[in-house]
Amino acid sequence: MTLDPAIAARLKRNDAGLVAAVAQERGSGDVLMVAWMDDEALARTLETRKATYYSRSRQQYWVKGETSGHTQYVREVRLDCDGDTILLVVDQEGAACHTGTHTCFDSDLLLADG
Repeated sequence: MTLDPAIAARLKRNDAGLVAAVAQERGSGDVLMVAWMDDEALARTLETRKATYYSRSRQQYWVKGETSGHTQYVREVRLDCDGDTILLVVDQEGAACHTGTHTCFDSDLLLADG
């Protein structure tokens, strides 16, 4: 799969050729997780509507839920104004975090009002 050249031209990648990708749950608005994408992962995500990321540690692509069953069906994909972050608005099935929690951001509250 090839990423549309007009989209590819807008991306600002890090030195490894990756762009941060934030997954947000459509119904609740919860920020679920942050992962990484390259052009191929983004192209696969746009074509299949299955959240596809690039694993820096394993140096391979992975489809969220492929082994766990905790899938992300992609409803929207947005690029931020600087082109250095991708937002995936998803319907999440099961836990989003590899620890088994709903989101990767529900354990360590560092600051809160009230």
